[in-house]
Amino acid sequence: MSSENPRMTGPTLKVLGELLQQPLKELSGADVAKSTSLASGTLYPILMRLEAAKWVTSSWEEVDPTEVKRPRRRLYRLTGLGERNAKLAFQEISPAWGSLAWNL
Repeated sequence: MSSENPRMTGPTLKVLGELLQQPLKELSGADVAKSTSLASGTLYPILMRLEAAKWVTSSWEEVDPTEVKRPRRRLYRLTGLGERNAKLAFQEISPAWGSLAWNL
C-alpha cells in the first residue's frame, strides 16, 4: 500500500469532513454515501485511496448476516495520521474558501 498523500479533491474533502465529524466512530460506506451524497463509484475509490495512504482503517462488522438479515458492512474510521492530515488539509484551504471548506 502506498503511503503517499491522497489528492484533495472536493469529494475527498467531503469524505474526510464526514469522518472528522466523529473521528472515533466507525461508519459504513453507506453511512458516508448518504451524508455526502456521493455515488458509490466515487466514494469507494476515495475510501480505498485513503486506506492505502493509511489515513483510514477499515474492518468488517462482527455480526452474523443471518441474524441481522443483511450482509455484513465494511466499517471505516480515521486513523490518528488521517485525522491530523485531514485537519491540516482543511486548514490549508480555509484561507481561500473560509467556512465553505467545511461544507464541501
